[in-house]
Amino acid sequence: MPMIETQNLAKSYNSTKALESLNLKIEEGEIFGLLGPNGAGNTTTMLMLATLRQPTSGTAKINNYDIIKEPGKVRKSIGIVFQDPSSDDILTGYENLKLHGLLYDMPGELMDSRIKEVLKLVDLTERKDDLVKKYSGGMRRRLELARGLMHHPKILFLDEPTLGLDPQSREHIWEYIERLAKEEKITTIITTHYMEEADKLCNRVAIIDTGKIVAIGSPKKLKGQLGGDMVRLSAKAIDSESLKKLSYVKEVIKCEGGFCLTVDNASGHLQEILKTAGKIDSVEISTPTLGDVFMHYTGRGIREDSPEGGWAERAIHASTKK
Repeated sequence: MPMIETQNLAKSYNSTKALESLNLKIEEGEIFGLLGPNGAGNTTTMLMLATLRQPTSGTAKINNYDIIKEPGKVRKSIGIVFQDPSSDDILTGYENLKLHGLLYDMPGELMDSRIKEVLKLVDLTERKDDLVKKYSGGMRRRLELARGLMHHPKILFLDEPTLGLDPQSREHIWEYIERLAKEEKITTIITTHYMEEADKLCNRVAIIDTGKIVAIGSPKKLKGQLGGDMVRLSAKAIDSESLKKLSYVKEVIKCEGGFCLTVDNASGHLQEILKTAGKIDSVEISTPTLGDVFMHYTGRGIREDSPEGGWAERAIHASTKK
């Protein structure tokens, strides 16, 4: 049984379609990446799955509970780790976790034992009595993970889980996420603007653009579909038609900052490519990455320095104003 299943899930804002007829199945223990440029529909998808926004049509099941008919049961089945830290920094790590347990009405003995479990899981047992304001960024992120796991959720939503962390802290968070999927069978959905993160963690990723899934599969499979080296030409215009006639050039597309070519043995043919293309400002050759896949299907890069984040916080703040 899939832990998450959407059925023709759609959302419109007046005449604008934010998401069109999404059908998706995510299995138990799977780490699933939801990728898309700003305004593509990935944020809208997450909001509806978390019962923070009503779909216009269609529905979804989370842990076999309907997001429209059984929102309370859905919310008990999920944990959310926000992009921005939301733990109280004038409380200790232990006090933050206890407060979360009280909010979920956990029995005392169960709450105490669970606090010990999640602190051990994220290596914060020795720092549990320190004020959160004394934690490093990585420690605070680990506490957020621990809090999201307190009530034994079946599904975990992670909104930009490593945004702003140093490389070492980022890798530590990756290890915890992988351990959760493997040892606790937690199904995880990640939104991220770090392509390396999606490539490293996700069993599958879905690229959403203009409200539709344009590609879905494992990172390895998606990269393999490009079928060659990637050549990026920075130029205002190139001779695309002549390039397409070269036997080793499989594809020429307009992309952010210039043009992207899919080429067999790019380094061996580079001189002829440059001669055929015409005047260019710069050239870059790389083996296919998930970023190249994203560029291929959307025609633009995902902005790591300007992420579409804070979806959960924005929805909660909006709901409290009504």
